[in-house]
Amino acid sequence: MNDNLPVIFLMGATACGKTELSLSIARKLDAEIISVDSALVYRGLDIGTAKPSLEERQAVPHHLIDICEPWEIYSAARFCEDALQAIDDIRQRGKRVLLVGGTMLYFKALEEGLARLPDADAAVRQSLMEEAERVGWAAMHEQLQTVDPQAAARIHPNDPQRLQRALEVYRITGVPMSRLQAETVSLLDRPPLKFALVPDNRDWLHRRIALRFSQMLDTGFLDEMRRLRQNPAIHAELPAMRSVGYRQAWEHMDEQDVNESMAASQDDNVWVERAIAATRQLAKRQLTWLRGMSNVNLIACDSLSVAAQEQVMLTVINEAT
Repeated sequence: MNDNLPVIFLMGATACGKTELSLSIARKLDAEIISVDSALVYRGLDIGTAKPSLEERQAVPHHLIDICEPWEIYSAARFCEDALQAIDDIRQRGKRVLLVGGTMLYFKALEEGLARLPDADAAVRQSLMEEAERVGWAAMHEQLQTVDPQAAARIHPNDPQRLQRALEVYRITGVPMSRLQAETVSLLDRPPLKFALVPDNRDWLHRRIALRFSQMLDTGFLDEMRRLRQNPAIHAELPAMRSVGYRQAWEHMDEQDVNESMAASQDDNVWVERAIAATRQLAKRQLTWLRGMSNVNLIACDSLSVAAQEQVMLTVINEAT
């Protein structure tokens, strides 16, 4: 058994090359992979999430992929439960544990523990939504800055879902969410070994994002979206459909339904650019998270080959274990 060895985090922004490196390093370490991605949990979200192929998942066992339906709500708390069970199962098989992904909140929850936050309150949420409709989310963000400046510093004014939750927690408890989140204990039995793919050149990442989105379109992303939209249980406000790319594709199809006479080429260009811009913003947020994390071994994914990236990881892992 490998229960005396620390788990390994392989983090990074979208399109940084995590999948290729994770497959390579997992083979070298005789490891199994736990996905740390809030979109890969959903069945049917394959192309738009760049989900590892069946062949890749057969070559190296993967966990926490395709474990719920698109209309379900998957949370950080559920991730921690699922991940801890997967870690135990993998160790029972005598394998190393490699957690790979870009949902930094999930990594943070696993390493630092979960805050005891109150359950959602429908009345408070409705009140916040009505207030936001009157004054705008920018004004709501200013409110959060007053009552919880730490939370406001990491939540963008254009992120209504997280902004609403932070204000909801304060109005229910009278305590800033950031303070409640600080009162946590790690769920892991020992500190993880943390690695992150980080590009030195942001333009390199932007080109990768644009290229990958083009490849998604070529391999049938819009057909995937049409199939999802045909299911009456799936709607635009679900977390699965608010994932980057899916949200913009849904809006694009709504616009097409409203205005069928719109020039297709012009319409396509507009929504694709919106989706690429949103993906860049996601990458920026992921990199911001990484800069705030401690004891992370940074790997320059834009200048090192996969073999060189792998060697960096192996050197640190061997020295630590």
